[in-house]
Amino acid sequence: MTTLLLRLGGPLQSWGTSSRFSRRGTDRVPSKSGIVGLLAAAQGRRRTDPLEELLALRLAVRTEQAGRLERDFQTAARAGERTPISISTRHYLADAVFLAAVEGDPALLEGLQESLRVPHFPLYLGRRSCPPVGQLDQGLRELSCVEALQQEPWRASLWFQKATRRPQVALELVADCEAGEPGAELVRDEPLSFDPRHRQWAWRSVKRHEPVTRDNPEFIENTATVPVTGQGVVDLHDPLGVL
Repeated sequence: MTTLLLRLGGPLQSWGTSSRFSRRGTDRVPSKSGIVGLLAAAQGRRRTDPLEELLALRLAVRTEQAGRLERDFQTAARAGERTPISISTRHYLADAVFLAAVEGDPALLEGLQESLRVPHFPLYLGRRSCPPVGQLDQGLRELSCVEALQQEPWRASLWFQKATRRPQVALELVADCEAGEPGAELVRDEPLSFDPRHRQWAWRSVKRHEPVTRDNPEFIENTATVPVTGQGVVDLHDPLGVL
């Protein structure tokens, strides 16, 4: 079995699976629809092209950095007019980072890896206004998607690792599973067609695994603290602490 790892990070992301009318929501983890769309764009597939090959991939996602929920209120009006013709509320994840693993045919994954390095169409994290930051492709692993995410080091942003004052972190892991498996949940985010004339999604089963415990490489074990009257506790950096 072979797995391709993707690091999904950027200022904004939006992975909506239940958006309706003027309200555009986002899930807390990337959707399969969004990741399949990203891979299809990298390959140069059109919206009307078949997706069976990509839908056969098994998906798992680990949350490296949960980010925070942001809401954007948008209006649009015709040129020269002040009355808006559309009003919408859109939700985004700000400063979030995820590690996604897609498992499948080795030849297909090798081709996807090359496409991600030189994508045919622009890539984005759920919406066109959300471009990725950094290198998406994190390499191939000869493991299942769940096993790969259980072994990978923590991939959060450097500033976030430094701000997390713990030696270890527990990272949430969600993966595809068989229907009826204990603990399985149904989500409607498997794209059958991206054709704008007839978009279709199907249900898939996912399971929340035990959180993955990873070391924090930026944790400073010997940080000293001293109390300051009226100000709680102040951290002191000890430049000779390593000695």
